[in-house]
Amino acid sequence: MLTVVICLYVINVILLFIYGMHTYLMVFWYNRHYKSCKIKHRYKNIYKNRHYRPVVTIQLPVFNEKYVVKRLIDSVIKMDYPKRLKQIQVLDDSTDETLEITKKIVAKYKKKGFDISLIHRTLRTGHKGGALREALPKAKGELIAIFDADFIPARNFLKITVPVFDEDPKIGMVQTRWGYLNAEYSLLTKAQALGIDGHFLIDQVARAGKNLFMNFNGTAGIWRKTCIIDAGNWQDDTLTEDFDLSYRAELKGWRFRYIKDVVNPSELPVIISAYKSQQFRWAKGSIQTAIKLLGRILRSKESFLTKFEAMIHLTYYSVHPLMLLNILLTLPVLGCNLLFFNKAILIPSFTLIAISTMGPIIFYAFSQYALNKKEWMKRILWVPLMVIIGTGIAVNNTRAIIEAIIGKKSEFVRTPKLGIKKRNDKWTNKKYAIHYEDLIVTVMEIGFAVYSFIIILQSLSLKRYYVVPFFLLYCMAFMYILFKEFQEFLIIQKNKLQKV
Repeated sequence: MLTVVICLYVINVILLFIYGMHTYLMVFWYNRHYKSCKIKHRYKNIYKNRHYRPVVTIQLPVFNEKYVVKRLIDSVIKMDYPKRLKQIQVLDDSTDETLEITKKIVAKYKKKGFDISLIHRTLRTGHKGGALREALPKAKGELIAIFDADFIPARNFLKITVPVFDEDPKIGMVQTRWGYLNAEYSLLTKAQALGIDGHFLIDQVARAGKNLFMNFNGTAGIWRKTCIIDAGNWQDDTLTEDFDLSYRAELKGWRFRYIKDVVNPSELPVIISAYKSQQFRWAKGSIQTAIKLLGRILRSKESFLTKFEAMIHLTYYSVHPLMLLNILLTLPVLGCNLLFFNKAILIPSFTLIAISTMGPIIFYAFSQYALNKKEWMKRILWVPLMVIIGTGIAVNNTRAIIEAIIGKKSEFVRTPKLGIKKRNDKWTNKKYAIHYEDLIVTVMEIGFAVYSFIIILQSLSLKRYYVVPFFLLYCMAFMYILFKEFQEFLIIQKNKLQKV
């Protein structure tokens, strides 16, 4: 039994080390290729001849977004592109007053001569993916731009992205960067902004620059219509229809581009339960996509590097169950070291864990340097908070991954958009501010917090002091998430009583 535990522990540490080292690799590739995603370096020749002006369809999938739908449509109307070449489809499946708001806005702009239409479904078959699939035959555009309800599209989005398709007929999609309307709202939104910056400033640049598989992020991107159709159209058998279509398209030989100069502000979730719900969907969907497509990727004629990176990319959320397994195995391994040599197991293992733990910290710190070289030192002070929150949702995301592996279906739970921008904006009186309770996850978070504290005490008693910092991080992470959940629950319950 001890041998089994030690073998599992060693395998667990090696896997965590691989995922941790991957972050160093992404920073290295970013440094080699960051110019390739800048307009003035890669695409400057394209913009000298701007004759390519196809019809573009802008699709806006909406579901119960009363606080943000007007802002979204107004910003799309203002996008810098010829009016006669711009078709707008508002895909509103709303079941509340949002639909009436949308109808009025669409009617207003129709009177002004804009090609704008409302497509409403009474049955939300396939959710967002289903809405996009059903609207595609009605799309006039050669290119299809997509924006979620919480975004404000950059005014120059089409002006910059459309000419890129003229570079090569095999370019199927161009992705641009996400910005934030409310990054300074709270500690939670600051941490989220840092996490997303890492993806858009390092990950996407590294993959695009290295010509590896990259993904459409569900919004703030533009597709060639023929690419969508050739890849098999939007499908709804995963919770990440964007990830799924991206990899199917790239397996068909289509290539993607990424432009980091175009920034589209968006609203970050301000409620911890909404953030956990969003992460649950992303984690489960990415593993569903991995199960669906990894076999095809590994059998493809792509290079070994492309296949390896795709495997890491699709399964990256696996670090969360690996973290929990590491916690569970550490206590018996500490006991084993009363019998075996300390130098043979714990010291090498925690050396590897330390190296892999520093990887994400360096990764996110470097993303802030890439974002703003003048203020990055101030911004990286929030990196530890981002690491704590990212670690604290390990139980939540592990449940998502288990559900994906066993094939359990779950509803597409949208992230509520509350129209929050300023620090003094309140979310408690908003219609969509609902606390999503998951008793199993909460109980397990309490259990892992207590278990991590026991490991700290055991490590101190055995004088294995190098173990303590890691489990102090785990303990703090679970306790922080629990505190935020309890705080949010009390606020919402108080607000309900006040309404009564």
